[in-house]
Amino acid sequence: MNWNKWASSLAVAGALLTFAGTASAHVTVWPKETKANSYERYTVRVPVEKDSNTIKVRLEFPAGVKVGTVLPAPGWTYEWEKDADGRFKAITWTATADGIKPHEFMEFGLSAKNPAEPGTLTWNATQTYADGTVVEWTGAAGSDTPAPTVAVKEAAQTADDHADEHKAAGNSGNNEAGQAAAPAAQNSSSSTGSTLPLVLSGLALLISVISLFRKKA
Repeated sequence: MNWNKWASSLAVAGALLTFAGTASAHVTVWPKETKANSYERYTVRVPVEKDSNTIKVRLEFPAGVKVGTVLPAPGWTYEWEKDADGRFKAITWTATADGIKPHEFMEFGLSAKNPAEPGTLTWNATQTYADGTVVEWTGAAGSDTPAPTVAVKEAAQTADDHADEHKAAGNSGNNEAGQAAAPAAQNSSSSTGSTLPLVLSGLALLISVISLFRKKA
């Protein structure tokens, strides 16, 4: 391979690395897929894509998501925003020191209850830099500033759940059958126990009568 081919390969590799670095600089929410009507721990990943520190991050919660708790982050304070019904609708993290420096990223944690129906959760975010720049991560997928999204899948019943149901149904049926059979067995035992003394008494009486006739003879 000559020098020109080497140079071309290096240029392509550099472009790919640059693209990957730019794409990874987006604010994202993890996991990217979750289950409907379940509790989830979400992680908000905030990288720095400028030569300035990130000092504030605001995150809006999607409709139907009930956020309940936040994981404290060292060097940061947080403030909730509530709607008219008192539900948490957004949170803002503010740095108490230097914030997130260039070539660094920070992760913030939340615990929430997912909506009952499957769909796509859109988490609009705002990133504020120390130089005054504000980046709104509210765009569509594929844009320069896409909003973080999470896919909510239907909570399908697992095989273990089905097995447990069948097992429970089987145990219930066996218990009912056992309970129905138990009285019959008890009645049979009771009948046998009541008849046996009568039979023995009859045999004893018969033997006594035979003995009496033999003595008279």
